[in-house]
Amino acid sequence: MTQLTIDLNALAHNYQQLRKLLPQHTKMIGVVKANAYGFGAIEIAKQLVALGCEYLAVAYAQEGIALRKAGIEAPIMVFYPLRENTDRLVQYRLEPALYSTAFITAFKTTVEAHGLKDYPVHLKCNTGLNRIGLSGNEVNDFLDQLPQLPFQLCSVYSHLAASENEQPCAFTSAQIDRFKELQSNIKSKVEATPFFHLLNSSGCFNYPEAHFDAVRTGIALYGFANRNDWDQTLKPIASLSTSIVQIHTIKKGESVGYNQGWIAPKDSRIAVLPLGHADGIQRALGHEKGGVWIRNQWAPIIGNVCMDLFMVDISEVNCSIGDRAVLFDQTHPANVLAEKAGTISYELFTGLGQRIERKYIY
Repeated sequence: MTQLTIDLNALAHNYQQLRKLLPQHTKMIGVVKANAYGFGAIEIAKQLVALGCEYLAVAYAQEGIALRKAGIEAPIMVFYPLRENTDRLVQYRLEPALYSTAFITAFKTTVEAHGLKDYPVHLKCNTGLNRIGLSGNEVNDFLDQLPQLPFQLCSVYSHLAASENEQPCAFTSAQIDRFKELQSNIKSKVEATPFFHLLNSSGCFNYPEAHFDAVRTGIALYGFANRNDWDQTLKPIASLSTSIVQIHTIKKGESVGYNQGWIAPKDSRIAVLPLGHADGIQRALGHEKGGVWIRNQWAPIIGNVCMDLFMVDISEVNCSIGDRAVLFDQTHPANVLAEKAGTISYELFTGLGQRIERKYIY
């Protein structure tokens, strides 16, 4: 059986470790977008709320709707709301980020059509990442219009482009300075002061002077903070393992897998494992770049990863059909496996397919 085991006690540990970094007044916004980075948004969100997380955040409206349908009542920010979903945002009491003039106009129309006032919104500002967000002039235009808009401005935020870079980082310092100027400008113009937030997980560790009123924590809740010394304070919350379904003994010179992807350099034993690129095990892990741990011994992936299966060389491993093969766990962190594929833990986690059973440890 293939299983992604998620330790909610480790999630609680990470939450508390992050809280220790923050001033007492600073809110925690738990980022549960992309199915909580692949770990199950509903279960993770429930635990974060129980731990005391003041806000949740998702990328798109449908993710927030799923949380509401599961009975989660906490405030939910939507980072990238789309104009076609404005009615659903209101229907499910989701709080959108206003990131463009086009979206502001569309959401204003929807809120007024519902006869609502003081609808909670968040203002996303571009301070240098140049992804989404209002520019300086657009922010000023919005502030001028705000008294006539049916919105309650709950928070103002931006996003650092290089929060994990070693300090000093001139680019990040400039972004922080721009955000401070923005904060001062908004406080001088808005009667009910919103809360301000700039930092993601890496920023929580790297820029304590910029915690402001809230932080947005995603990957660190799940055990990673993009630098080894920070990672040491956290616990990876998940382990992915499967079982050997077949073992072959092959002779020197025989091939394994599609396109004869591996040629046995000697008489060998290979194990077949029931995971593939349809489950998020990337083809880049093939050809001995990635592997698994069987009875605490390394077994490299050989040849090409198939859609539903991959093969490993167990010539040096004393194992049998049914033995467990670990792709990552707390002892063998996922970021190490991701690096072997030339990627990051975020991509590995969010790519894990729904065929993989999720099991939660409380």
